Amino acid sequence: MSHPSQTQFRRADRLASQKVSEILAIGARASALAEQGHRVIVLGAGEPDFPTPPHVIEAAHRAALDGQTTYTPLAGTAEMKAAIIEKFRRENGLNFAPDQVIATAGAKQVIFNAFMATLNPGDEVVIPAPYWTTYSAMVDICGGVPVTVACTASNGFRITPEQLDAAITPRTRWLMLNSPSNPTGAAYGREELLAILDVLKRHPDIWLLSDEIYEHIVYDGFRAESPAGLCPDIRQRTLIVNGVSKAYAMTGWRIGYGAGPAALIAAMTVVQSQSTSNPCSIAQAAAVAALTGPQDILAERRACFQTRRDFVVSSLNKIPGLSCRTPEGAFYTFASCEAILGASTPEGAVLRTDRDFCSWVLETAHVAVVPGAAFGVSPYFRVSYATAQAELDAAMARLAKACDMLEWPT
Repeated sequence: MSHPSQTQFRRADRLASQKVSEILAIGARASALAEQGHRVIVLGAGEPDFPTPPHVIEAAHRAALDGQTTYTPLAGTAEMKAAIIEKFRRENGLNFAPDQVIATAGAKQVIFNAFMATLNPGDEVVIPAPYWTTYSAMVDICGGVPVTVACTASNGFRITPEQLDAAITPRTRWLMLNSPSNPTGAAYGREELLAILDVLKRHPDIWLLSDEIYEHIVYDGFRAESPAGLCPDIRQRTLIVNGVSKAYAMTGWRIGYGAGPAALIAAMTVVQSQSTSNPCSIAQAAAVAALTGPQDILAERRACFQTRRDFVVSSLNKIPGLSCRTPEGAFYTFASCEAILGASTPEGAVLRTDRDFCSWVLETAHVAVVPGAAFGVSPYFRVSYATAQAELDAAMARLAKACDMLEWPT
């Protein structure tokens, strides 16, 4: 009996170099180990362990009961836009009109909309590394060319004006800055930003994408500056990316927002009209409550994150072979494991890369961390301390014990 031949699935060329995030793959392996009965501590997720504030949930409930369950205006409700505008006025000293802001299904969509609306094949985007993995993937998918610039720990994982100047070509369309940063927690101070903006002043065709999603999670009195507030000329070609996910513990609500020149926002709105349409109506009502309601929770949670940061940095620096700078913000550390490479495990395997190290730690100590290679710079690993202190205590103890098991070459 003959069978009809099966048609082979063919992926689009734009996905040739793309795959599921390495962070998700590590999470899947951690889940598999947990199903086998191991108690795995996952320090890989960029998600606060705090609950969404009660008044935000109540606002969503009221919106649903009031019938706010239909389509909304494409770029956000009038209330959502007003809340975004007021947030920028109150916190950043920036004034925007309604046609200069957009609400989206997460901050990631702001970036995707912008690249889809502006990049032609071959256009380049300068991305300081280490970088959040999705940055380069989105540039690729939208037809652009990611130009990654390796930033050293000695400069706080920040791009220098000289590095930026050297990376710029006639095809450069955007510079991406993420401050505070995922994965390093590094942040740019006022003088450092001004030096970067001075370079951009000499290149009037290059736009700036400023990802400020972690602006409220900063420590030791550091103030997160928005580049748009430092230079009027650069503001005319700056897109600010933000959202409620990190500061207000609303990752699952999927609300981000962007602010920039009206022409750019209009083009991004066209992209959104042919992809997701408006963000969730109920989630928008929740986000309005987050942005306009009590803000004291931000300081409370920031203090908790700082306590965790100090503990994790101190613990990592006490482990022979590891070293970790103190980040200015976010809820990540980016530690070096360079001194450990070349060591052998009790099983005789040699750890040659940061991926080897992270894989061995997961399999042996059942602690999930993410190798720096996933973020474009090795040999490092990222620890997310957005988890309970008890989990961090146990994870650092396991990590120290695992490293103590290694044998060093003589």
